[in-house]
Amino acid sequence: MTEPQKEMSIIDHLNDLRKFLFHSAVGVLAGAVIVGLNIQFVYDKIIFAPKNPDFITYRLFCKISDALCIKEIPIHIINRQMAGQFSAHIWTSVVFGVILAFPYILFELWKFIKPALYDNEKKYGLLFIIVSSILFVLGILFGYFIITPLSVNFLGNYFVTSEIQNNIDLSSYNSLVRTTVLANGIVFELPIIIFFLAKMGLITDIFLRENRKYALILVLLLAAIITPPDIVSQIIVAIPLMILYEASIYIAKFVGKKYSTDLTNPEN
Repeated sequence: MTEPQKEMSIIDHLNDLRKFLFHSAVGVLAGAVIVGLNIQFVYDKIIFAPKNPDFITYRLFCKISDALCIKEIPIHIINRQMAGQFSAHIWTSVVFGVILAFPYILFELWKFIKPALYDNEKKYGLLFIIVSSILFVLGILFGYFIITPLSVNFLGNYFVTSEIQNNIDLSSYNSLVRTTVLANGIVFELPIIIFFLAKMGLITDIFLRENRKYALILVLLLAAIITPPDIVSQIIVAIPLMILYEASIYIAKFVGKKYSTDLTNPEN
């Protein structure tokens, strides 16, 4: 196992960090500009789509059972702030810019940490970028096509009295969609996080197996927080999260075995 490159000074580390942050910001800015120039399409076809009864998720539910068909989501989006729509334009562009630039940010992150890695670890750079990007995209899609429509439909059809109309502020609706989508993108990175924690020796597959029941409780609590308060929605969210947890156990086991092999065969 070849040693990492020669030790870098604090100035070198700071310069590399500056490059990473600058290049990542440029990537996000490029994505934000693309989104900003097409903001009407983004809102009409993407952000506001889950509040329409003909959204693809609702159509699929309707095919499963007539009882799951969504007839109407009685909400109207309003803006009550002078700069509300301008702020929505800017922040939506930035958030979507982060999503579009995520693989590039990972690439820049890999370049930043690469000097501290051994030669046999550097060959996994492309795999790290691809797997992390795929997991992030899967989380984004899960949040957008599953959790967001479930939340919008439940909250949009919830009334304490028929005297109250659901005129939803633009910032509130944006916050729901952005938080739900990004949160799931981050949560789906769990296997990657476990990989690095196991690599640093902070966690093992044995620990994860022994604490599976507590993880299940935490997953159910998380599902209850980010979904409407009905058991079906919570189960739909909890299942993929537990699958990710189980996958993380095998990842930690693999990393543990690889680490033990490297210790016993330091020449590899």
